[in-house]
Amino acid sequence: MVKFSQDLMDLSQQIEMNIADRVREIDRIVDVNQWKVIDAFQKYQVSDYHFANSTGYGYNDRGREVLDEVYAEVFGAESALVRPHFASGTHTISAALFGVLRPGDELLYITGRPYDTLHKVIGQAGDGTGSLRDFGIGYGEVALTEEGGIDWEGVEKAIKPETKVIGIQRSRGYDWRSSFTVPQIGEMVSRLKAIREDLIVFVDNCYGEFTETMEPTEVGADLMAGSLIKNPGGGIAETGGYICGKESYVELAAYRLTAPGIGREVGAMLGTTRSMYQGLFLAPSTVGQAVKGSIYAAAMFEAVGFITKPGWEEARTDLIQAVSFTSPEHLIAFVQGIQRAAAVDSHVVPEPWDMPGYEHPVIMAAGTFIQGGSLELSADAPIREPYIGYMQGGLTYSHVKYGVLMSLQRMKDRNLL
Repeated sequence: MVKFSQDLMDLSQQIEMNIADRVREIDRIVDVNQWKVIDAFQKYQVSDYHFANSTGYGYNDRGREVLDEVYAEVFGAESALVRPHFASGTHTISAALFGVLRPGDELLYITGRPYDTLHKVIGQAGDGTGSLRDFGIGYGEVALTEEGGIDWEGVEKAIKPETKVIGIQRSRGYDWRSSFTVPQIGEMVSRLKAIREDLIVFVDNCYGEFTETMEPTEVGADLMAGSLIKNPGGGIAETGGYICGKESYVELAAYRLTAPGIGREVGAMLGTTRSMYQGLFLAPSTVGQAVKGSIYAAAMFEAVGFITKPGWEEARTDLIQAVSFTSPEHLIAFVQGIQRAAAVDSHVVPEPWDMPGYEHPVIMAAGTFIQGGSLELSADAPIREPYIGYMQGGLTYSHVKYGVLMSLQRMKDRNLL
């Protein structure tokens, strides 16, 4: 067994005493969300026959249909589309946006520049890739204020007659800012609808599900999307994504996923249905484990002199824990320590590389059972100033704790602490 230095173990013990009240708060959130999921399962009388496989066209797949209904119930939405055919969160978001936007419309992000992988979806006019702009769909964004809030004066000026969809990114992405809580998103929706009631408010909910007791669609968001290899898959779903919101908008997204006139009526589940149900059932508890781990990580890294966002005492609205390091060497040691703590591929040593969809070299720790599974303990960072590492996930609190200690020990061994 790996031995950590005694000073790290003593610090860890003290930190766990300090964060005990925050951990109990997370347990209360887990209870609310777990009971919400169980209530939805019971309302739609989920049974083992709903887990049956479907092939070919997948017509009359009752398990698939009930899964949509359960998701809609859990997220307080009119409708939901939950499918293994979504390859990633980016693909899911893309289907939602292409579903509701038409040539001549505009997408306006009010939370600043979205996550890196969406840049190619937005594209540039005439880029020939099939991006939104290649289809004549305009794009605008309003930077956040210096304090990380919405620039409402800028938003009101930016909304034009052709503006149709307002984009909100709940999570921080690769920005050094606070993620937006569900009550904050509710306030955004209210202000936007007061400006123009017909605006479609879309929320990228990746990393946020079950971190609070409500979701954006419960406070007025019209459309929302996320990935099943993040929070709602519970570490069990092997692939997929979900879209939920207003019935008419979800239907348009379904037409984009398959074809107009076909929509959600087809799509063989190919043996994935059981894992999607079971993953959703486990998700509130597993997300709680990850959030507890993030609180512990923030407290430990703060204790040795690094700046974290959110701080360990701050409220949580997503899985992501950002840590600001003082050099690329610290950042690389951090990510490599997370990889070394993995149960899968612990022998692999991550190095920065030009990852598709990203604009800078990225170093990524991904010792996961499901490739890219962000509810599992992982970490990544663009190699650019400031040197900020982003850790997320952890199917168990104990694993996150192990990963944090491994990263700090690696820094000590390299004389970086």
